[in-house]
Amino acid sequence: MERRTFIKNAGLAGGMIIMSPHLANAKAPEEFDFPLIDLHVHLTNDYTIERMMEIAKTRNVKFGILDHPADWAISNDADLRKYIDKLRKYPVYIGLQPIDLEWTKRFSPELLSQIDYVLMDPQRVPMGNGETLSIWQFDTYVEDTEEFMKRYMAYSMEVLNNQPINIFGWPLFLPVCIARDYYTLWTQERMQQIISAAKKRNIAIEINDMAHTPHDKFIIMAKAQGLKFTFGSDSRNQNAGRLAYSKSVAKKCNLKKEDFYIPGKS
Repeated sequence: MERRTFIKNAGLAGGMIIMSPHLANAKAPEEFDFPLIDLHVHLTNDYTIERMMEIAKTRNVKFGILDHPADWAISNDADLRKYIDKLRKYPVYIGLQPIDLEWTKRFSPELLSQIDYVLMDPQRVPMGNGETLSIWQFDTYVEDTEEFMKRYMAYSMEVLNNQPINIFGWPLFLPVCIARDYYTLWTQERMQQIISAAKKRNIAIEINDMAHTPHDKFIIMAKAQGLKFTFGSDSRNQNAGRLAYSKSVAKKCNLKKEDFYIPGKS
């Protein structure tokens, strides 16, 4: 099951959808003190770049388009060049969303330098026994919660400390089976560890509209320590740019234009 379908089936993510029923869809037109940029949009055969441009215009949102550097998507320099050339014709930011730690070996530094930003999340957690948990899947089972959190934090630190990324995606998300313990598991210490690692390398934190993470407490902590944020719908459909949760929690936390990371090229 892909993560874009899991929310539809599960009705919750990371404990936050069921915890935030008051955050309704934003009504247009609205004015905000922050930029409306959705940096987590994917294309499909139905939702082409042309169709996404129509949605962006209708919602007055700018998009960042992501694809995966992987065997089944962008696998080599030729694929990456084609991807860049296709999107440079449009007013979008061009990004990559890696899913493994060795992804840069596929590409030349010259081509990678032409990408506007890289977003990576810690959603494929190595458990040390040859098993990798894809934690966005609805049927993910966690046998030992504390052991899982230990492995999850270690992998998150690997992504934050060693990967060439600009944005840390899906922050503080938890598998559905342990989401009820969201506020217990995300201790002050664990949240601070993520914030400190991101701050050290100037990595922005995604406010993920699909998962409804992170929550306001984390955002306020991160803002106070100078971190930047982005909005991401992780959408491949008509939900691109809606950003209901993202806008609501940003307003609640009094985020301003200067609190957001904006890619530098497009």
